[in-house]
Amino acid sequence: MHQPATTNPLIIMCINMTIVFAVLIGLSFMIKFIHMIDPTKPKEKPAEAPKAAPAAAPAAAAPAAPAVDPNLNIAVIAAAVAAYGGDAKIVAIRPIESAGWKSVGRANGVQNTVF
Repeated sequence: MHQPATTNPLIIMCINMTIVFAVLIGLSFMIKFIHMIDPTKPKEKPAEAPKAAPAAAPAAAAPAAPAVDPNLNIAVIAAAVAAYGGDAKIVAIRPIESAGWKSVGRANGVQNTVF
């Protein structure tokens, strides 16, 4: 049996880290190469010459953002309960305010999940 080249842990660590990062760099180059020669990538269409723009029309007012119905969340929750089926009845919908109640509610929801 032969003697080890070194017993210094720092040198062993440097050698191991060099090998690991060399392999990772090699893998990244292989991935980039595969992306370059990927046969499943959709082919690019040749760029067409831009068409002449029509005469400038008078500037119209920007459309206003649609108004959000405050009852939209309630309607979505009611639809989800109705889609689930059964004799469920929505008694109250209220936001959860404290972080403690949120975590307890989430834990109960996970425990009561029916698969």
